[in-house]
Amino acid sequence: MLVLTLGTTSLLPTTGFRRQPIALYTSEVCVGHSPGSATLKGYTHPEQPARLEGLLTELRTKWVGEFGRLLQVKEPDADVTVKQLLRVHTRAHLGRLDLAFKRASFFGGKASLDTDTIASAGTRAAVVRAAGLVVAAVDDVFGGERSAADGDAAEKPRRAFVMARPPGHHAEKDSAQGFCFCNNVLVGVAHAQAVHRIGRVAILDFDVHHGNGDEDITEPNPTRLYVSSHEVPNFPGTGEVPGTSGRHGNVLNAPLPANTGSQAFRRVWRQELLPRVREFDPEAIFLSAGFDAHADDPLSSVRLSDDDFAWLTTEVVKIGGGTLPIISVLEGGYNVQRLQRSVRAHLKALMVA
Repeated sequence: MLVLTLGTTSLLPTTGFRRQPIALYTSEVCVGHSPGSATLKGYTHPEQPARLEGLLTELRTKWVGEFGRLLQVKEPDADVTVKQLLRVHTRAHLGRLDLAFKRASFFGGKASLDTDTIASAGTRAAVVRAAGLVVAAVDDVFGGERSAADGDAAEKPRRAFVMARPPGHHAEKDSAQGFCFCNNVLVGVAHAQAVHRIGRVAILDFDVHHGNGDEDITEPNPTRLYVSSHEVPNFPGTGEVPGTSGRHGNVLNAPLPANTGSQAFRRVWRQELLPRVREFDPEAIFLSAGFDAHADDPLSSVRLSDDDFAWLTTEVVKIGGGTLPIISVLEGGYNVQRLQRSVRAHLKALMVA
């Protein structure tokens, strides 16, 4: 496992607030998923390797030096296991994935699970690594405490960002869709609850598309809460009714119309979604962190900026007095340059309580 804590210089202010380190989990393996150049709604398929390639370049050439010891970069050889996947997905779903991965590998081409969700020869490795990185983050965040002898550079983070692809929040218990093969966030949630005995977990989703997979897997379990803001109408056509739903009242959707801007977005989170999270009193928070609600994203008509993602992240870390474990997992964001800026803003906010 490669662990980087390079650099001692930080551009963050050094007074006026408390800072804490975060861990960032990533892997070159996740670059290998390549759905190809099939057109989608007038665009070349947007979920391209360049999304992660650009982030990795920013990480290695800028962020490591900028954030210094506040950013612990980890690249473990961590692949999800079948047992871990079966906590959230059916055997039938895993069987269909296996068949698609074999077809893509054997024929050196592509295998489609639906119009948008296309496997290539490198997809299997990317999928199991992306979910495995979330499990690794869970084990580190909820695992044993560090020894004092480890020193400041090894301070145990209570917050983590998983910078991987393909995304996961559209993957339901029994289906792949919307660029998503396995539900990375819910694999992590289930692992935290099964292995680390975490009780109530809140899943917050700010991707511009409704996380139908997150909702599907969360809703039957009263120890989980799912809240989401997302554009309507837009893919996948779910989450269109505002308010609370689910047999346990543990789903809260806040659909946003096209051209929603910063003020309305922040009002929805401040007045509706964040109060419900605080009321739920979670022991841990997971973020489906999609940055495709940016005004310059090709798949969105919502008009947000980097500052809006930083604002929401700052509000989330305040929950529970700034002490709750937070695991954030990359979902969407398809303008490569804006994605880089948005992720940087998100990381910076995760470091500040």
